[in-house]
Amino acid sequence: MSTLHTFIEYSAEVAAARAAGTPIVALESTIISHGMPYPQNVQTARDVEQIIRNGGAVPATIAVLDGKIRIGLSEAELELLGQSPEALKVSRRDLPYVLASGKIGATTVAATMICAALAGIQVFVTGGIGGVHRGAEISFDISADLQELAQTSVAVVCAGAKSILDIGLTLEYLETHGVPVIAIGQDNFAAFYTPDSGFKADFRIDAAADQARFLRTKWALGLAGGVVIANPVPAEQAMERAEIERITAQALAEAAAQGIAGKAVTPYLLARIKALTEGRSLATNIALVKHNAVAGARLAVALVA
Repeated sequence: MSTLHTFIEYSAEVAAARAAGTPIVALESTIISHGMPYPQNVQTARDVEQIIRNGGAVPATIAVLDGKIRIGLSEAELELLGQSPEALKVSRRDLPYVLASGKIGATTVAATMICAALAGIQVFVTGGIGGVHRGAEISFDISADLQELAQTSVAVVCAGAKSILDIGLTLEYLETHGVPVIAIGQDNFAAFYTPDSGFKADFRIDAAADQARFLRTKWALGLAGGVVIANPVPAEQAMERAEIERITAQALAEAAAQGIAGKAVTPYLLARIKALTEGRSLATNIALVKHNAVAGARLAVALVA
């Protein structure tokens, strides 16, 4: 029977941080392989890692390579994920297959949470979480990210839920499963490209030290599961809510007309929205991920204080 350490491999930087007790921030790799075009994807990954280092923590970008869960990637591995058409989008159900087959796997929010928890990392920075898709009452298309948040004890710092989703139903799902939703700097939940979804978050907790106290209290009570920490994109880099709603509706209609479904929906929509906004949505996406990295580093540092 294989033991867990057989499947996990740490980069030298992450291994040193673990030994020294330095705070570590997990990063996903689907944003590199499926979320942005090359070369912006790789450059953003490098920039986000450096922001986390500048904030006093160590970045751990996670992927599956050569039958191993890799916690921390080299420059060459970031390039591979950024350019390889063979990189599979890996969620909970896919993790055993990609590990067993030795294929290249880019981890989604759900899979990154699993791998972070296995590695003892409590903070994870991403762009936006998945959620309940529009029309889910017919398609039953609900991201595995939400179920993972219900059971895996990792704090997810994000710019809210992707605005292509049904955010109201996403928040209802999280409430049903007992997942706290925290907002930074405002009372309302963020909506990825725009700061305000129009829906209230459960709690507003601005300071990293207070966020860390909340997390310690939750987990000390034995309340397993994640926490969504919604960090709104800065207003000067946000998109207009009415514009992004109109464009999203168009992209969704086009996806439906082409029969695009399942895992292919989100990458298609992000790429189509980028085209329809003439690249402005990509600039916003990059800005919000970097902004989240600052908040995530602060939280990771506060958790070990």
